Amino acid sequence: MSTLKVPQSVPSAADDCEQLRKAFAGWGTNEGLIISILGHRRADQRKIIRETYAKTYGEDLLKVLDKELTSDFERLVHLWALDSAERDAFLANEAAKKWSSSNRVLVEISCARSSEQLLAARRAYHVLYKKSLEEDVAHRTTGDFRKLLLLLVSSYRYEGDEVDLSLAKTEAKLLHEKISKKAYTDDDFIKIFATRSRAQLNAAFNHYKDEFGKDINKDLKADPKNEFLALLRATTKCLIHPEKYFAKVVRLAIGGQGTNEENLTRVVVTRAEVDLKIIGEEYQRRNSVPLERAIAKDTSGDYEKMLLALLGQGDA
Repeated sequence: MSTLKVPQSVPSAADDCEQLRKAFAGWGTNEGLIISILGHRRADQRKIIRETYAKTYGEDLLKVLDKELTSDFERLVHLWALDSAERDAFLANEAAKKWSSSNRVLVEISCARSSEQLLAARRAYHVLYKKSLEEDVAHRTTGDFRKLLLLLVSSYRYEGDEVDLSLAKTEAKLLHEKISKKAYTDDDFIKIFATRSRAQLNAAFNHYKDEFGKDINKDLKADPKNEFLALLRATTKCLIHPEKYFAKVVRLAIGGQGTNEENLTRVVVTRAEVDLKIIGEEYQRRNSVPLERAIAKDTSGDYEKMLLALLGQGDA
């Protein structure tokens, strides 16, 4: 469920653009006015605003925002102003360029999006970077990580509810056999995680627990320091329980010493119009504090105000 608040009577895109132009005028920037507009517009409305701004003023709104704003607030607003496919392509490109074994962004884009959304992101990647996402993943990742990530980013999972129970039982046994032998990088083992539908995977995981008495993710924690196993656990959590996965990402981003603004920003901008309300409920259930209060405590300034706007705090 979305947390975004949009006014009952939304001004025209032309009016919004005029107000944004005023926010950029003079020596200072009116950040509050920018938040009051962009922080309360749906994706389709933000797209029209960008198009109208370019047509009216002959400038790319994104470039103006980048020039006028700074630091984490600038990144937050920039990512929010992108449409979802462009944003995922942008995030995927960043992740590929600075990939490390602890990076989960490519898993999120592959597993917490629909098949059509992943395909749209791959198409946007073509347009923005003049090459394929698969090409960059193949070039910049290594070994078994490359094998898994390539399958994930190129997958087109079936999204129906139909389940083959016989296949689920067979694959549950195969998963247990490979885990018992620590054959985590076996091709058939990886293929199950990377290509099966959510419903089919969930059936296999449920049978795994019924047959072998343990949640598969617990068995995948056999070696806590193994980053490949951590990536597999992230894959299963993203696919089956995305709200729990993202609630944990946020907790880790704001729960320790210092704030991981990159991870916090990514979760809020990519989930605000999807399921951030459910993520917030899961966060509160696990941490006994409302998500908006935890974020307000750990952030400040215009960055905090924009985050809270996307969380649905205050009036639209």
